[in-house]
Amino acid sequence: MEMCDGINTGWVLLGAALVFFMQAGFALCEAGFTRAKNVGNILMKNLMDLSAGTPAFWLVGFGLMFGAGGKFLGSFDPGIRGDYSAILPAGVPLWAYAIFQTVFCATSATIVSGAMAERTKFGAYLLYSLCISLLVYPISGRWVWGGGWLSELGFHDFAGSTAVHMVGGVCALVGAAVLGPRLGKYDKNGKPRAILGHNLTLAALGVFILWFAWFGFNGCSTVGLDSDELCETAGLVFFNTNLSPACACVVALIVTWIRYKKPDVSITYNAALAGLVGITAGCDAVDPIGAAVIGIVCGFLVVFSVEFFDKIAKIDDPVGAVSVHGVCGAVGTLFVGLFATGTSTPKGLLYGGGLGLLKVQAVGVGSVAAYVAIVSAIIFLTIKATIGLRASREEELTGLDLSEHGLLTAYAGFAMQPRTITDEEIASQAPVVVTGDAPVAEAVPVKRVPSFQERGEPKLTKIEIICKESRFEVLKAKLAEIGITGMTVSHVLGCGAQKGKPEYYRGVQVEVNLLPKVQVDVVVAKVPVRDVIETAKKVLYTGHIGDGKIFVYDVENVVKVRTGEEGWDALQDEDA
Repeated sequence: MEMCDGINTGWVLLGAALVFFMQAGFALCEAGFTRAKNVGNILMKNLMDLSAGTPAFWLVGFGLMFGAGGKFLGSFDPGIRGDYSAILPAGVPLWAYAIFQTVFCATSATIVSGAMAERTKFGAYLLYSLCISLLVYPISGRWVWGGGWLSELGFHDFAGSTAVHMVGGVCALVGAAVLGPRLGKYDKNGKPRAILGHNLTLAALGVFILWFAWFGFNGCSTVGLDSDELCETAGLVFFNTNLSPACACVVALIVTWIRYKKPDVSITYNAALAGLVGITAGCDAVDPIGAAVIGIVCGFLVVFSVEFFDKIAKIDDPVGAVSVHGVCGAVGTLFVGLFATGTSTPKGLLYGGGLGLLKVQAVGVGSVAAYVAIVSAIIFLTIKATIGLRASREEELTGLDLSEHGLLTAYAGFAMQPRTITDEEIASQAPVVVTGDAPVAEAVPVKRVPSFQERGEPKLTKIEIICKESRFEVLKAKLAEIGITGMTVSHVLGCGAQKGKPEYYRGVQVEVNLLPKVQVDVVVAKVPVRDVIETAKKVLYTGHIGDGKIFVYDVENVVKVRTGEEGWDALQDEDA
């Protein structure tokens, strides 16, 4: 057995740990881009991609991808190279390389969950995720990395734009197509509706985690750091891995700003992932100019790809997985044939290498895409015809958290679960019965006073103001200046549509959307109603959708429960 090299082994294990951390990034990203009622389901799927995929890849997948003679990894003792000697990096033990490849497999499988989110049966998801780890990913991976026919042709995919990301993206495309769109995604004329993700903060954190972990995904794919050449390559890989997504974000921001009149947050974050996916194939083979161009193209492409699948192909992909991983994975792989400088591969077309490498890259992308599409279609259609692929209408409307996992909400915790109330608690909380001549409030002297109508007091008016949360403190201060010292404040959800000033989410016009608002209720008598209205208008106006509304109601009477006072007197708190 060859001696273990500590530097190379440590580098590979570091990469395995970072790529493992990508599962957290995918979980947060997908959870943020979907609705709150499905968050627990999304988190469980990302957990099970790794948990179920690990033993599947250990027992079957790794052997199909790298083994010779049909032997599986599970039949070997730790550290024995056996039939795997041809594929193991210098000085790296079998199990170190095996865990490195296992987390790559989990990454490919987890891509699919986002595109099929919010309407897939959990059992069906487990089944097709297992099939990806057992069969789909290992066979195409063998062609690329396991000494298969594509590697013999000279196909170059350094860290998996095609072998990992496009495989997951094509599976996601087929799965979403077979599954169908979410309820309410398209109107009767086929026009898409915007279904907003519930938490962009989660999605953003997920993207940053993925960006960080991608340095392990790409950088540690050198599978060694024990020579000057490997150190030089690792440095270039790290630099390109950061440059490409940065350029993609800038381009997506500019394109969406021009196209939608405002820079789209979710698409710009998707562009970061698109740039990362695009550079993964050639991060060792292109110079920074090539990396920048790949990022620019992917940032431009992801905007229109998301629109295409949403509006034209009518394939509902809540997180943009097909565009980010499928489309940009394919494009990034092809661009190696254009921008390869000749350091680790033959030169690309734009560097004087002719069409040779570009043709090989095209053959690789086309063959892997065709294989994955055919096999995944068989898998999804078989599941659909047997145990069923899609959740019922009622389950989808309720949310998969509740229907699939019995989880009332992923945010309020387990305290939301109802508990049994004992007879003793019911008895102890029973209302006190007042009998005879006992007054309602013995502690406070109560004097019966005529109603405000009887006394000819000022008319009582209730003013209800619906406004943005961000404007409440200013509103409260300004109302206090005109004499409003008492108010009732509630958090509410509001919706509405304003013609002529459309807003967009992921390229789709937002028609009606529930947004958090503050409802402020005040009752006035001597303070003029018009003063309250004008003050609120001045404070709340911005000219944008959601500035709010003001409602005015007549009030017949006001009764203070504690004292029994009515009318004008009930509004005073002089004894407080």
